[in-house]
Amino acid sequence: MSDARLSVFKTYKLYVGGKFPRSESGRVYEVTDSKGKWLANAPLSSRKDARDAVVAARKAFGGWSGATAYNRGQILYRVAEMLEGRKDQFVREVADAERLSKSKAAAQVDAAIDRWVWYAGWTDKIAQVVGGGNPVAGPFFNLSTPEPTGVVVVLAPQESSFLGLVSVIAPVIATGNTVIVAASEKSPLPALSLGEVLATSDLPGGVVNVLSGRTAEIAAPLAAHQDVNAIDLAGADDALAKELEIAAADNLKRVVRPQAVDYTETPGIERLTAFLETKTVWHPTGALGASGSSY
Repeated sequence: MSDARLSVFKTYKLYVGGKFPRSESGRVYEVTDSKGKWLANAPLSSRKDARDAVVAARKAFGGWSGATAYNRGQILYRVAEMLEGRKDQFVREVADAERLSKSKAAAQVDAAIDRWVWYAGWTDKIAQVVGGGNPVAGPFFNLSTPEPTGVVVVLAPQESSFLGLVSVIAPVIATGNTVIVAASEKSPLPALSLGEVLATSDLPGGVVNVLSGRTAEIAAPLAAHQDVNAIDLAGADDALAKELEIAAADNLKRVVRPQAVDYTETPGIERLTAFLETKTVWHPTGALGASGSSY
């Protein structure tokens, strides 16, 4: 008997609503490394896939935004745990995607895992930083608290296929939003593999939805979608960003414009606060007697 065998190649699929569909169009496109070597066929998402992802994200929003901040932090930490166990796979994929040596790719993956832990720690602290009690003239408590914006579309960075990807997804979901992410067009494999990790990390289906394909083709229907609340244009070039910003204005989406970012640096809280709304509540303190407030 011959010892020769055929390798079993990995089939990459989208991650939408906690499931792994192929594109409804049946289309794929070839993903290659820096030398033009074929790596895999990735799904080429259609407008229908984009609309399905919005439906899934909206359905998941109520439960995820209503979860306690502590619970969200536990789930983000669980993502880091699962990634730690599959580090070798991601090192290979990042090395191929970004033309890096194994050691440099390992550093990127380690930083991405640490980034999940960093944002996990912020879930139950960000409200203390951006919320609080407001001094008012009158017998009232006046309290401001942050709340998630809703369904957020994220165009992942094109060059930083994993660390950049995590850096734009994690803060959005840490604060209770749900997300549809368009993976790096030329290097989508780490993002599609991340979907497999998220599916086994206690993250409810629909909180993160991962699409691969032509960034402009995916982004156009999402920017114009009336049930999308915000869009992060991190992975868009100037021409596409302008086009999408015009489309997003139709229902007053919040827009984060593309900017130069070093994803290896420790992030601030800007991406945590970018998709938060502030709710302010007034509440009477009670009856006022001759000596002042009863509180």
